[in-house]
Parts: sequence; structure tokens; C-alpha cells
Amino acid sequence: MPMLTVHHLGKSQSERIVWLCEELGIAYELKIYDRDPATQLAPPEYKALHPMGTAPVIEDGGVVLAESGAIVEYLVTKYGNRRLVLGPDHPDYPHFVYWFHFANGTLQPATGRNMILTRLDLPHDNPMLRAMNARLDLALGHVQARLAKVDYFAGSEFTTADIMIVFTLTTMRLFLPFGLAPYPAILGYLQRIGRREGYQRALRKGDPGLTPLLH
Repeated sequence: MPMLTVHHLGKSQSERIVWLCEELGIAYELKIYDRDPATQLAPPEYKALHPMGTAPVIEDGGVVLAESGAIVEYLVTKYGNRRLVLGPDHPDYPHFVYWFHFANGTLQPATGRNMILTRLDLPHDNPMLRAMNARLDLALGHVQARLAKVDYFAGSEFTTADIMIVFTLTTMRLFLPFGLAPYPAILGYLQRIGRREGYQRALRKGDPGLTPLLH
């Protein structure tokens, strides 16, 4: 029987998929790809895996699937018995759905836009740069407000919403450095995440040598 293959680009959103597999105890083959040292982009062999050329990518038999959210949904449904997911009868279901999609709908795009603008070396008073900085501050403030009230994004339970969001609060800061000192609830949350054995195993396997930015 063909084994699920997780194609992991180092220091990328594909860490979510490695982490999910570890949390759910899914058997998988891990193939690791290093970024080009000059451009920090994916190597040609990774880009060739899927028409969009982005991470993450999985292969499962004849299925080749990209997009973090799609892969997470696929894996928890096919292999995870819908664990780490809240159903519509759960009182925290609206929060779960919202924060699951907030990850790549709002938070990750906010950091990505700022990363690009920062690399353009624009003056600090550039209107677009200021607007995008404000947008990121707004998003982080929203995250802080949520985590000041609950242990995890969906509420009291760890879910795939957390797996979707953590990358942007940690590894993404290697590409767009920003401090979290103004957000004590986020920092406390990251300490809880860092104690999870599944998270620790995923980083050891996928990004050995990487010290997670949990502070």
C-alpha cells in the first residue's frame, strides 16, 4: 500500500503538515528539501511537485495535493477520524472555523506583504508600508485579545486552528522579524505549544537544528 509522502520545504508552511501527522500519529514518509542558499526559495525539484510550486505538498497514492488548509482537511478526514476538529454541534465551532481560516486568510498574508515591502527598502514614512504595518499590528492585537481569554484559538481544546496559525507566529519571523513583547498572551500561548511532544517531534524531524521562535 503506498505510503503518504509529506514533501517538506525547510522553514516553510509545510511544517504544519509534519506537525499534524505527528499529533495524529499518521504514518508518513518525510522528504526534506533545502532552500536555495542565495534566493531562499524552493529548489526546482520542489517547485516541480505541483503546478503552483509552493509548500506544502503531499502525495497519497495518485493524489498530489497542495495548500495547507486543504491538506489539513484531507488528512484529518481520511486518516485522523476528524480528531483535532470541532464539529458544528460544538459550542466553540464558530471560533474554530474562524481562526482556522484567519491563519492564511488574514495573518499570513499580513506578514507576507510586510516581508515584500521591507525587502524593497522603502522609506519608513511610505504610505503603503505604514498601512501594511498597521494591518499586521491590528491582526496581532486581535490574536492577543483572543489568547488573553482562552488557552487555544478554538477555546479550551487544541485543534487544527492552532496548527494553522503557529507557523506565522514563529518560523515566519525568520523572514519578517517582529517582536512579541507587546503581546504577553501570545507569548504564553507559544510556551504551551512548545511543550507539546508532537510539535517537538515535528521540528526535530523536519527542521533539525532550528530553534523555534517561541519568545
